[in-house]
Amino acid sequence: MKAFSTLKKFILEHKWNYILGILWLIIIDYVQLIVPQILGRATDLLQLGLLGSKGLIRYGLYIMLTGLIIGVGRYIWRIYILGTSRELEYYLRKKLFGHLLTLSANYFNYHKTGDLMAHATNDINAVRHAFGQGIIMLVDSTFMAIFTIIMMIRTTTIKLTVIALFTLPFITIVVNRFGRIIHRRFRIVQEAFSDLTDITQETFAGIRVIKSFVQENYIEEAFTNVNTDNFNKNLLLVKVSGLFHPLITFISSISFLVVIVYGGRLVIYDVISLGDFVAFINYLNLLVWPMMALGWLVNLIQRGIASMERINHILYEEPEITDSKDAIELKNIKGKIEFKNVSFKYNKHTDYVLKNINFTIEEGKTLAIVGRTGSGKTTIVNLLLRLYDIQEGEIKIDGVNIKNIKLKNLRENISYVPQDNFLFTTTLRENIGFAFDEPIDEDLMIKSSEIAQIYDNIMDFPDKFDTVIGERGVTLSGGQKQRVSIARAIAKDAPILILDDSLSSVDTDTEEKILKGLNRLANQKTTIIISHRISTVKDADEIIVLDEGKIIERGDHASLLENNGLYKHLYEKQLLEEKISRQ
Repeated sequence: MKAFSTLKKFILEHKWNYILGILWLIIIDYVQLIVPQILGRATDLLQLGLLGSKGLIRYGLYIMLTGLIIGVGRYIWRIYILGTSRELEYYLRKKLFGHLLTLSANYFNYHKTGDLMAHATNDINAVRHAFGQGIIMLVDSTFMAIFTIIMMIRTTTIKLTVIALFTLPFITIVVNRFGRIIHRRFRIVQEAFSDLTDITQETFAGIRVIKSFVQENYIEEAFTNVNTDNFNKNLLLVKVSGLFHPLITFISSISFLVVIVYGGRLVIYDVISLGDFVAFINYLNLLVWPMMALGWLVNLIQRGIASMERINHILYEEPEITDSKDAIELKNIKGKIEFKNVSFKYNKHTDYVLKNINFTIEEGKTLAIVGRTGSGKTTIVNLLLRLYDIQEGEIKIDGVNIKNIKLKNLRENISYVPQDNFLFTTTLRENIGFAFDEPIDEDLMIKSSEIAQIYDNIMDFPDKFDTVIGERGVTLSGGQKQRVSIARAIAKDAPILILDDSLSSVDTDTEEKILKGLNRLANQKTTIIISHRISTVKDADEIIVLDEGKIIERGDHASLLENNGLYKHLYEKQLLEEKISRQ
């Protein structure tokens, strides 16, 4: 039960809902005990010939009235208890989602999307059932059992009651043994469901690649294997729970056999009346439910604990990147960027990705970064955004170490166009205005899309800026996706602009127009451009060339061509490729 300590705050805030729900549940449990008394009294009068038609109607009305009270009461406690369990589901899902957003980017490099989705669906549902049906069964079975046993003793004899309850120790043993097995197997089932969710999500996300490589059969086989594993593990759980409940029912039903034999003899020898025996049988029937509920309760609680443990594993995860205690909010950022002796590796088991990086970008200037694939270009940007923290050196903005700037403040002042050009499954308007809490200003949206050279394309769409672009912008071409991403960054209007290989899918004419538009903003923004194309970076104020994590060349376009180094090699190679493509 220690797993549920994470929910202490919610439980305290909603304690009155649970208290009122439990009180109504106890009241209704007591009211249900009136029905056997009515039946017992009517049976005795009928046996003595003292019950006429009016009496039958009267006792029938008593039962109907009792049923009405039970029905209304059940509605009330369901609203309080089950309704609160739904609020718990909402609270926990929001808490989990919010916590995931605080975790550093590196966390998602090692945790699968499908697994996280399983936590947010199946695991939270299991916790909801534990705090909904589980609480109902716990209270209902406890108080119904207590009330029923008291009424059984008052109605007949202690001896008959004890004989009727002799199966309880056996039920306790079965519950204890099966509870441990159910807990272990349900945890395995949830992990199997995570694998199933993961392969499903990944398949749909990569469906175009699967089809283009004609790998439908392979993916179907892989899915079948995971699905079969999920089925088998669920079957192992069902075999246990499927045996558990009938076994509880069978053990409790033995009590009926004993009571009928022994109680029948007591009626024959006039030790108890027939009406008392009928009432006792009805009480014993009411007692079967708490016995069965005990089995269901153990099942639900064990599932809830297993799921809560999995959720807690995420909630206890601390973000790697956080605000320092003395972090400040830097106002009116100008955009001067300094890297001083920066070295970085992703973890202690890998080699350094960047080694002794030093450069300064003055306010409003443009720095270009070129180099071979894997040389560390994107890593520099990730460090500036504090998606990762450096092990050695300093990174400063306007003379302040970025570790001393509040994360939100830091990232609000950087417009970033990443390599993957991720677009959301919504309208172009909402994608371009993603940085704003309120709908984006129409003029700003148009201006940004014009600079990004996507405005004319948008005007060709039937719904213009209100066009829904499909999952991850599937209805757009690669170049259109890049230009929408650039428009989104421009609209944010941050003092620092980063373009990470963001013009690779546009033609050279469009690229030139975009760069001209960006140049008009150059004196307002500090810009970092990462690109494989020399044509993209040749007009930058300074160009640095990376190779194997080190800066091997730096200067402007003209001076780098004179160096006869890697930059010149890349430039001549691209000239040759362009020449060949024109032939």
